[in-house]
Amino acid sequence: MAETYHLHEDPRSGNCYKIKLTAALVGHEITATQYDILQGETRTPNFLKTINANGRIPVLQIDGDQGTRFLPESNAACWYLASGSPLIPQDRFAQADMLRWMFFEQYNHEPNVATLRFWLAIVGKANLSPGQSAQLEAKRAAGEAAIALLDQQLSESAFLCGNQATLADIVLFPYTHVADQGGIDLESYSNVCAWIDRIKGLPGFTPMV
Repeated sequence: MAETYHLHEDPRSGNCYKIKLTAALVGHEITATQYDILQGETRTPNFLKTINANGRIPVLQIDGDQGTRFLPESNAACWYLASGSPLIPQDRFAQADMLRWMFFEQYNHEPNVATLRFWLAIVGKANLSPGQSAQLEAKRAAGEAAIALLDQQLSESAFLCGNQATLADIVLFPYTHVADQGGIDLESYSNVCAWIDRIKGLPGFTPMV
């Protein structure tokens, strides 16, 4: 029995989009169930019991010979879908280099670039708590530093790990290409802008909704 893939997602989320983009680039079909995180739809007793006890999305549902399995965490889901494809290099060091950018995405990039976009473009600045509002400038500075590091790396090669796209590029693309929605001026980073265009030109590319 061939595996089938179903994504539990909020389509506004870049973490959810990276899974759909990975699936598109490697030729996997994927269906989806949508949730509104602002309405607490991933915190219901049924979701916590049957989908993800951590109450978060995305979650990749995998149906196959081993039954139905659920894989939370966006980068883990991307790795699963991309396994065996050119998005994951075979060389040991190249794999480690790719992983360091994927860790960077979750530790330095996403907590700042994605949070700014979520607070300003989805929640709305007027709806932020005093604590969130107090963090805006620090988040912006950290987000700009993360984008600047990408820009520096991309001055040396077409993609983050050389001249071929890897999963590192795919997981960093979603929130980077909409960073302006969080108040980061992407036009200041010419290498990143050129990289964004290269990602959009990959065979199978699908845009974020």
